[in-house]
Amino acid sequence: MKKRYDLIVFDWDGTLMDSADLIVRSIRAASRDAGFQEPSEEASRHIIGLGLLEAMMHLFPDARQEDYQRLSDRYRHHYFLASEEGLNLFDGARETVAALEEAGYLLAVATGKGRRGLDSAFESSGLGRHFHASRCADESFSKPNPAMLFDLMERLGVEPERTLMIGDTTHDLLMAENAGVESVALCHGAHPRQTLEACSPLACLNDFEELKQWLHEHA
Repeated sequence: MKKRYDLIVFDWDGTLMDSADLIVRSIRAASRDAGFQEPSEEASRHIIGLGLLEAMMHLFPDARQEDYQRLSDRYRHHYFLASEEGLNLFDGARETVAALEEAGYLLAVATGKGRRGLDSAFESSGLGRHFHASRCADESFSKPNPAMLFDLMERLGVEPERTLMIGDTTHDLLMAENAGVESVALCHGAHPRQTLEACSPLACLNDFEELKQWLHEHA
């Protein structure tokens, strides 16, 4: 059977790695350290997927430039300190990624994480060896700008119509739409199903078991 896609691009946090709760806790701890009112859990989950500076500007629109730097620094402190204890991939993520690589797909990551954070996650999870390319928010424009996808497609020589984006936030889905790329949503991450469905992805799936089945039938 001819493949529908040549390149499959994954988001990282909330899609492959179960890190949304840690991100929320780190954001709220950073806000306390910097003397700001804690954002709600809903607001904190909404910005997951954006670059760190864009996330802080969204959550604290009245802060000064120097405040954003302190908020970002304190966020990194709390996140990396807690993540040293280990973060888990979602059930089935490792097997799915390995099977896709074995089946001949090009695989990439487009993430709101910085390069330091993604490289650390690649190493700790052992998943990095399966990906042919990756793009981070500190190397490009933040989602939903399509630049990360454009960069990955250019680097790997794949057209938008042969590319699929898989993510857990509206930022992922809107980035795909802006790049002319089809998308699939996973509902086990940061944004609720109803919000994801409003972006009209090809499918909203609960977990990697459903994703594997969908890819088998449609990819």
